[in-house]
Amino acid sequence: MTRTRARIDRYIEANPGVHFRELTRALDLATGQVQYHLKRLDSVTEQRCNGRTHYYPAGYGPWERRALAYLRRETARDVVVHLLAAETASPAAVADELGIARSTLEHHLDGLVAAGVVAKRRDGNRVRLSLRRPAATAALLRTVEPSLPERLTDRFERLLDHFLEGP
Repeated sequence: MTRTRARIDRYIEANPGVHFRELTRALDLATGQVQYHLKRLDSVTEQRCNGRTHYYPAGYGPWERRALAYLRRETARDVVVHLLAAETASPAAVADELGIARSTLEHHLDGLVAAGVVAKRRDGNRVRLSLRRPAATAALLRTVEPSLPERLTDRFERLLDHFLEGP
């Protein structure tokens, strides 16, 4: 295995669910160079999720891969952390607690529900949110530490939401 390929492999092992652009930035490699080496790494699984290609070391199943892809986004991760603490909550309470627009919350919830991370249930006229697999989700959270570009992108989205909400 070449030195570059080994670096890519080690980075993916340490950061399961890393997306392609973050991988190129973190390793300071050209996109074509990373693409070339990724095609030759048998130990890496690739999966597209929500418009991004994410990479995983061996041993992660479909649910873990999709969950990790969403947990790498700060707002989605914040929603999950809130639900871990609260066990169940209304969408309005989660949006208020996180200081985000309801539309932003719904955008992230759509992905988290589709990935099987969050359950959305109707309780009469009210919607309640909870985690489908709290213990497994908590374990995956321990493997995710967002990069600076990921944090800045998520915070920029929140800032835009704040300005678009108006007074």
